[in-house]
Amino acid sequence: QVQLVESGGGLVQAGGSLRLSCAASGRTFSTYAMGWFRQAPGKEREFVCAITWSGGSTSYSDSVKGRFTISRDNVRNTVSLQMNSLKSEDTAVYYCAAKRIPMSAMTPTLYDYWGQGTQVTVSS
Repeated sequence: QVQLVESGGGLVQAGGSLRLSCAASGRTFSTYAMGWFRQAPGKEREFVCAITWSGGSTSYSDSVKGRFTISRDNVRNTVSLQMNSLKSEDTAVYYCAAKRIPMSAMTPTLYDYWGQGTQVTVSS
């Protein structure tokens, strides 16, 4: 069992930066692939980025590639999302998710555990 708690969301102007963190409980965190997803009002939850269990491989959606960076610390049981050059279309609730099979994936239904989400609002 893994419990996930996101933090770091807030209000930022377009062009600014935010860093989201996800703290995980459980001794098996280092064996899980981790992902970040987001959901804007009236829209489906969409893939943002993911990282394999070792951190050796990452993947990003085209909409955030080059602006966002995912990383993890398997000692501190955390995964982070550095978001730069934020745009108004990045406004959403951001969710951290964990996947028992350690390969990363873009499909939300493949993830086993979810955090409660943190709101990111980018003003233009």
